[in-house]
Amino acid sequence: VQLQASGGGLVQAGGSLRLSCAASGRTFSSYAMGWFRQAPGKEREFVASIPWNSRSTDYGDSVKGRFTISRDNAKSTVYLQMNSLKPEDTAVYYCAADRFYGSNWYRPGGMDYWGKGTLVTVSS
Repeated sequence: VQLQASGGGLVQAGGSLRLSCAASGRTFSSYAMGWFRQAPGKEREFVASIPWNSRSTDYGDSVKGRFTISRDNAKSTVYLQMNSLKPEDTAVYYCAADRFYGSNWYRPGGMDYWGKGTLVTVSS
């Protein structure tokens, strides 16, 4: 599975952005998908994840209530809708895929596939 994230950019605090991650490969629909982010000088942080059937979602504490993850298996794409953005949301955002959905997503080092990041900058 190859992943390509897009949609990053510069936005003012309080604004919104939607990130997309397009996947290639026939098995996209069998993978859990998710997003991580990494700010300068900080460790990679879990943002959100969604299983192959979209029956549940999981979010990092810092984004709960503001971000929404979704997926469209027909388009092999996962989305991250980011609302009420804050300067502390500034980071490079990465999408990832893994065969499993659950607490494994709290350990970024274990993901099966990674996309190249897209930079989100939130100005105050």
